[in-house]
Amino acid sequence: MAVSTAPITPASIELVAELAGRARVAARRLALLSRADKDTALRALADAVDAATDEVVAANREDIDRGRAEGMTENLVDRLTLTPQRVAAVAQALRDIAALPDPVGEVVRGSTLANGLQIRQVRVPMGVVGMIYEARPNVTVDAAGLGLKSGNAVILRGGSAAASTNRTLVGVLRAALEQQGLPADAVGLLDGDRDAVRALMTARGKVDLLIPRGGAGLIETVVTQSTVPVIETGVGNCHVYVDAAADLDKALAITLNSKTHRPSVCNSAESLLVHADVATTFLPRALRALADAGVVLHVDDEVADIARDAGVETVPATAEDWDTEFLTLDMSVAVVDDLDAAIEHVRVHGTGHTEAVVTEDRAAARRWVSEIDAAAVLVNASTRFTDGGEFGFGAEIGISTQKLHARGPMALPELTTTKWVVEGDGQIRS
Repeated sequence: MAVSTAPITPASIELVAELAGRARVAARRLALLSRADKDTALRALADAVDAATDEVVAANREDIDRGRAEGMTENLVDRLTLTPQRVAAVAQALRDIAALPDPVGEVVRGSTLANGLQIRQVRVPMGVVGMIYEARPNVTVDAAGLGLKSGNAVILRGGSAAASTNRTLVGVLRAALEQQGLPADAVGLLDGDRDAVRALMTARGKVDLLIPRGGAGLIETVVTQSTVPVIETGVGNCHVYVDAAADLDKALAITLNSKTHRPSVCNSAESLLVHADVATTFLPRALRALADAGVVLHVDDEVADIARDAGVETVPATAEDWDTEFLTLDMSVAVVDDLDAAIEHVRVHGTGHTEAVVTEDRAAARRWVSEIDAAAVLVNASTRFTDGGEFGFGAEIGISTQKLHARGPMALPELTTTKWVVEGDGQIRS
């Protein structure tokens, strides 16, 4: 997303103000709903999405055909695509959200003071949450469902690549909300050009929170240009480190799953690090399996020698490769001297998203968990598990790589703030 220094047009400011104003009214209504009311509405939304499968897939096909005609890469096409099976999964995510505890009203902490005052910190909705995201139309439904359950109205700005799909989905959701007697403006879609997006980013006081979800350029633009508070979702240059004490069968399965299960998403592994003590044993198997799966291997000199002996084609890794979130069937591979070298490599090149170690040495695992600075650190498991659904959150609004308020997969609690409730019986301060 390109940065513009031109003044935001009055028309864009008015468009966002009108949309946010209606969302604010809807949010006040949502904040009063019981859990039973919200869960009933979520299940109705799921049924409506299921019923509209043909309509959604047809709209999605328009986006895919347009994208391919404009030269969209296949990894972006994969992110954009909604099959009937994926639509069913999106609807099921709404039912999963309905089954989760309601965070609103949860007492975070509390006590009774010596003077008899009862104080408690209680979770409450944020209010109006804006989402700016790219070609992932499932985010449209996830954000709407998580917003409803947490008592927030959402304003959605999806990428132009998914314009037809998003319009169809939002239309289905708004109609289903009205049928339940709830305000359609609980889910709003921001149309318009990039000027309208800039108006959303600067609608401080009208929008309570902004969450960007997409590539590095989009996230950087929103973080640097927004005057609305932002939760930063970061890119995923994720690593798998195979330690000297790894079970190599586990390591092979974890490496393949981390890279090839769905390479176009942020929790896929982009780099493989292998301890020198097991490199000549493990890498011939791993490189061959990755190559057979279609992975282009960007390797250092030591790996290149091993690959040559194993008859596996590779390309030399450039300095940029170690810092690249490929989001394709590409992977950088290096041999490291020891655990310290692996940790240092991740410190220099990682993005703080997800880092996995494969080892049977509990001391090595403890060091990895303690010394790696990332939103998620995994021991003997695929990086693909860093996901709100896999963590049991139903769906997720994004994966935060910042350290304030929310970190890692964000779901219902991360869409709330708190207020202090103080109850007394006439106490005054002396």
